[in-house]
Amino acid sequence: MKRNVAVGLGIVTVLALAGAAWFFSQGDAEPTTDVTAPPIESSETTIGESDPVQSTAPAVSEQPTTFELTDATTATFRIDEELRGSPKTVVGTSNVVLGQIQIDRDDLANSQIGEILINARVFETDSALRNRAIRGPILDTDAFEFVSFEPTSIDRLEGIAEVGDELSFSITGDLTIRDVTEPVTFEVTATLTSDTTIEGSATTIVERGPFELAIPSVPTVANVSESVPLELTFVAESA
Repeated sequence: MKRNVAVGLGIVTVLALAGAAWFFSQGDAEPTTDVTAPPIESSETTIGESDPVQSTAPAVSEQPTTFELTDATTATFRIDEELRGSPKTVVGTSNVVLGQIQIDRDDLANSQIGEILINARVFETDSALRNRAIRGPILDTDAFEFVSFEPTSIDRLEGIAEVGDELSFSITGDLTIRDVTEPVTFEVTATLTSDTTIEGSATTIVERGPFELAIPSVPTVANVSESVPLELTFVAESA
C-alpha cells in the first residue's frame, strides 16, 4: 500500500515538473525591432492631363495629413481575479504599438485609420510569473507576436477640425488575437493638440470566450473575469 502511494506521488511529481517545464519554456521570443507601421493605402483617384474627364469639385485647402503613432502610445488590458482569496485587478501594458492615422481636417469623413499592431511579447504586469503566462500559454507570443486591429468603418466622424477640437467617434474592425479574429468596436476620443500632433484614447471590451483565451489553472487564482477592457492611449505625430 505504501509502495503504491509512493509511486502515485512520484507520478504526480513528475507530471507537475513536466507541466512547469512546459509552462516556463514558452514566451521566450524577443520582440522584433525592425517592424514599421502598416501604411494607409490612399483612396485618391488622380486624373491625368490626357483624361477627358474634368473635375468640377472645388479646390481643397489642405491635403489629408498622415500621423504615425509614437513611442508614447500604449495598449493596456485589465482583468479581475481572486488572488489567494482577495479581489485583484491585473493591469498589463505593451508600449510597442504601431499604426497610422490620416486626417482630412476640411472633411473629417474622408479620414482613415490604418491597421494597428500591438506587440504582445512586451506585455508587462506586476508579476514575472504572470508575464510568462500571458506571453506563453495564453497568447502564445512565440508564434503570434502581434495583436492586430484592422478597421472596417468609422462612425460619427464628420465636419471640420481645428487645433484644440476634441473629437468623439467609434471605429469598428477586426481584432485578431493569436489566430482568432472577431469584430469589435472602439470608442475613441481624440484631440488635435497642434498641427502636427493628435492625442487621445480608444477603448473596447474583449470577451475571453470568443477569442479562446483560456487562463491556466493556478491554485492561488480563481474567478477570472470573462470581460477584459482594452485601452489604447495614443500620441500620433505627422512627419
